[in-house]
Amino acid sequence: MNDRADQLFREIGNRYGATDGVRLFRAPGRVNLIGEHTDYNDGFVFPVAIDRDIMMAARPRDDRTVNLFALDFGTSVSFDLDDIDHGKGESWGCYPKGVAEVLNQEGFRLTGFDGVFDGTVPLGAGLSSSAALEVATATVFTALSEAVLPGPRMAKICQRAENEYAGVLCGIMDQFISCVAEPDTALFLDCRSLSFENVPFEAPAHALVIANTNKPRGLVDSEYNKRRRECEEGVRFFSGKVNGVTALRDVTTEQFSEHRASLPEAVADRCKHVIDENDRVLDSVQALKAGNLCQLGQLMNASHDSLRDLFEVSCRELDVMVEIARSTPGVVGSRMTGGGFGGCTITLVEAGAVTSLETEVRERYPSRTGFEPDIYVCRPAGGAGEIP
Repeated sequence: MNDRADQLFREIGNRYGATDGVRLFRAPGRVNLIGEHTDYNDGFVFPVAIDRDIMMAARPRDDRTVNLFALDFGTSVSFDLDDIDHGKGESWGCYPKGVAEVLNQEGFRLTGFDGVFDGTVPLGAGLSSSAALEVATATVFTALSEAVLPGPRMAKICQRAENEYAGVLCGIMDQFISCVAEPDTALFLDCRSLSFENVPFEAPAHALVIANTNKPRGLVDSEYNKRRRECEEGVRFFSGKVNGVTALRDVTTEQFSEHRASLPEAVADRCKHVIDENDRVLDSVQALKAGNLCQLGQLMNASHDSLRDLFEVSCRELDVMVEIARSTPGVVGSRMTGGGFGGCTITLVEAGAVTSLETEVRERYPSRTGFEPDIYVCRPAGGAGEIP
């Protein structure tokens, strides 16, 4: 971290002429332990913030101009807080601009700044690099403007920025955990009420290993939208059969079993996954509280099998990665994480078996898929804030 901070400070001086008043901030990425495709069904999720983040150095200005340079890309954006130009086809610039726009609309009087950032959250891996950038930007704005913005409200603002200005209809999970995570915890989040609990995840004898399939994810958007429509069809069906159903999280296992035969097969499968996955999240929270990592691993395995067979968002590369992990001694549980059709797996493994797992994946995965994997060993990290 010190080397990164030094580089960011030097770059501020090189680009903007001085380092006086520079402050340093960070916001983490995340990985979801369990609870996939439940968020937009008003369900439950159980992610952890990871020790990979966006780090941003910023120096306040006397005007309402924002100059922001991305060290990783070698590109910059500049904009006037009183007249933000949301250009078409922007890459990363739409995220800080969107955050600024929503903060303006929410009545915050923002201070301009000169900033430089870099990231250790892998891009395109489904580990929420965009949410980390949004939350880092919001953290800088509120700190430099001496505004008070509680974590849950900041998460809503950043989600709205991504929905409205980046054009991504994401749920609240990514921004929420980046804002409110505590070190060495997992976040149990009710996506309907936004009530949450930081559940201790102190497991020094175990590690979380994220493996990126590096498969291009061309199907994600169209299939994601199709799955949402199928879930919505299920809600319409059950709302006519069961009082009080406004989302799949309101349907019990017994109610589903009673009416399953009346549903189209694909819709029934999608509904069953979501209903069972919500139960798996609740069981996982209790397993972690009890220190029963074996049960947590079994629930992770069941989640993957359901995503593969019922929700049908896995792919051969993800399945191969999970198969290799599960065949490695010391692995407790492994599943795909994220939207599917590529991206990453998350594996809970005994600390002493991490090297063996890495070796197995690096040796066996390329020959079976044609892709080289990236592997990240992570620990549960804290949420966004200023670095002293």
